[in-house]
Amino acid sequence: MPNDTPLEPHHFATAASAAPAADALGHSQAATDGRSLTERAYEAIKHDIITLRLRPGETLNEAQLMQSTGLGRTPVHQAMHRLALEGLLVILPRKGAMVAPVSLNDALEIIDVRMINETYCVALAARAATPDDLAAIEAVLARSREAIATRDVAAMMRIDRDFHLAISRASRNQTLAELLRGLHERSLRFWFLALSTPSHLEGVYEEHLELYEALAAHDVERARQAIARHIEEFRTHILKAI
Repeated sequence: MPNDTPLEPHHFATAASAAPAADALGHSQAATDGRSLTERAYEAIKHDIITLRLRPGETLNEAQLMQSTGLGRTPVHQAMHRLALEGLLVILPRKGAMVAPVSLNDALEIIDVRMINETYCVALAARAATPDDLAAIEAVLARSREAIATRDVAAMMRIDRDFHLAISRASRNQTLAELLRGLHERSLRFWFLALSTPSHLEGVYEEHLELYEALAAHDVERARQAIARHIEEFRTHILKAI
């Protein structure tokens, strides 16, 4: 069984350098769309953590983040504490903060919890999905081809997140949907480690397509098998990458 030794920063160099300048979560740091300053700071810092521009174990302070985000001390301070609550930052008293380390065990624990909960979620969705739900899932899936063609890892990561969130909504279980949202958010950093090659992106699309077809057919057992294969593939790529 793998130990819980944090991954060294050099493991992330290739994936981080390949990350596009656009926000991995689809946001712009300079957005002026009515979001609060704290929300903008949160999104900007989170983007840099997820895309590994801020590396696991890296120490930070408010002044650095004020400069990188172009925002003031109060929104940066509040954003840091929100990210700490989500497990992406570790607050260091009187010293600032550290980007939370990640380990193989972290990834495998998340995968195990996803396996249990997403298997149940897709079973609910296969029974309950309406034509509108299926159209929403298909619309997310349709975005994949461009992301694959341009080798846009960040875009494909967003698609994977949105695909699973659309299925969660189709399950009609809000508590489960919120749980799975948190698990997917915690998985995002691993995308840039394990799923950054064209063949991996194509594989994710094929797995998504298989799951969508099972949901569209309202085939509960097929949907369970499809999500299990999808999550197991993610586990396999994580193990190979580390």
